[in-house]
Amino acid sequence: MRKANVLFKNEEAGILTQHDDSSFSFCYYDDWVSNYSKQSISLTLPKTEKEFHAKYLFPFFYNMLPEGSNKQVVCKLNRIDLEDHFGLLMYTAKNDSIGAVRIIKLDHE
Repeated sequence: MRKANVLFKNEEAGILTQHDDSSFSFCYYDDWVSNYSKQSISLTLPKTEKEFHAKYLFPFFYNMLPEGSNKQVVCKLNRIDLEDHFGLLMYTAKNDSIGAVRIIKLDHE
């Protein structure tokens, strides 16, 4: 199982998890949900207490990944499998992302 913090405007909004069966879940932190001034990170992941589940990486996060030759170069230089979308997301979206969302790998859980 791999986990990552999802930051929105540099504040921890929730946690993204890749489970051992390669499925994914996303859940907002309780304090994010209870604070009415905080917004959803995406229209497809509305702010709620429920946990979202998917067989594949959620489209919102998948669309943050590099494509084409950029993806090939990043994967080759960093020894990331081309099909490891979660690993690629954690590498590319930790510092350099378009928009307000960043993904930071959690080493201990």
